[in-house]
Amino acid sequence: MKPWSKRTLKKIMGSNRTKRICLWSGPRNISTALMYSFAQRSDTLVYDEPFYAHYLQNTDAKSYHPGAHEVIDSMENDGAKVVQMIMGEHEKPVVFFKNMTHHLLDLDKSFMRETINVMLTRDPVDMLPSFGKVIENPTMNDVGYALHIELLEFFEQNEIEPIVLESKRVLSDPKRVLERFCEFVGISFESDMLEWPAGARPEDGIWAKYWYDSVHQSTGFGQYRPKTEPFPEHLKPLLEACRPHYEKLMKLAI
Repeated sequence: MKPWSKRTLKKIMGSNRTKRICLWSGPRNISTALMYSFAQRSDTLVYDEPFYAHYLQNTDAKSYHPGAHEVIDSMENDGAKVVQMIMGEHEKPVVFFKNMTHHLLDLDKSFMRETINVMLTRDPVDMLPSFGKVIENPTMNDVGYALHIELLEFFEQNEIEPIVLESKRVLSDPKRVLERFCEFVGISFESDMLEWPAGARPEDGIWAKYWYDSVHQSTGFGQYRPKTEPFPEHLKPLLEACRPHYEKLMKLAI
């Protein structure tokens, strides 16, 4: 992929010169590690899943996501107002929004013409068993693979250039991938992005206690290690449904 042209950068940065990076991920895709990576930058603010309460409030996921009502009570529930926040004024020139693609639901996506959009995927062989430890019987809508392809099609139809990352590639060589990522969006790579202090961050969502145990124990991007446990039998149909979506995104990954 080529870096953004100056014309494209001018368009997406807006009048106040803020670069808004929207990460569109599925769950258990090292998205929190990427958020922690960008949080190490002195020029960057990070936001953790600002559409989560909107998603829970408007779906039956509130009945099986741990801490769902805590999330709903602690965050903005109106997705349109979240979009206004994303596109509003911020205290730093770079803003990183960690988002789950399936949290968007039917929101107007036109704001993405003015954001830098990053799609993050992960091999479902690795992702599904990890997710299944928290949500026992996930559906395709829970894991986001098909919705990633819908979002990709929206980008193509609207001539929006996304960046596609694949978690195994990030873990295998985080410095190379982050350098290319930073070059693409027109910011300098900083070596501090490769490590962070163990423990929670103030930006963590209230749901961190249910989902972030591993990343709280980390001090950087861990090495990729394939799963050694047998793949859960009840997740095999979902695995086969997810594979073609993942493979389509893999072809575009940097």
